[in-house]
Amino acid sequence: QLQASGGGLVQAGGSLRLSCAASGRTLSRYHMGWFRQAPGKEREFVTVIRWSGGSTYYADSVKGRFTISRDNAKNTLYLQMTSLKPEDTAVYYCAADRTIITTTQFNPRAYAYWGQGTLVTVSS
Repeated sequence: QLQASGGGLVQAGGSLRLSCAASGRTLSRYHMGWFRQAPGKEREFVTVIRWSGGSTYYADSVKGRFTISRDNAKNTLYLQMTSLKPEDTAVYYCAADRTIITTTQFNPRAYAYWGQGTLVTVSS
């Protein structure tokens, strides 16, 4: 089970750090991603980190502003978000899967396990 937290209301230009804690699973064996879904829009890829932590990928819209990381010892995934913009407003979901590959990691349907989501609201 994945539990996302850390969302909230922040002004444009501000920062937030999201966390995704796992219970019942050892996250070190999973590739982990963050997705987001704004009202009326489809869920979209934000970033992914491979199980080893050695490779990360970002959506162009967040590149240079967001950083994904993982602490396998704490069984926790993080998303550090800086220079937030109103268009970053969405529910953010963490996701995990053991079998995604580079061609599927951007597709939310490729992930087997999901957290419940945490709302990030960026005011202008």
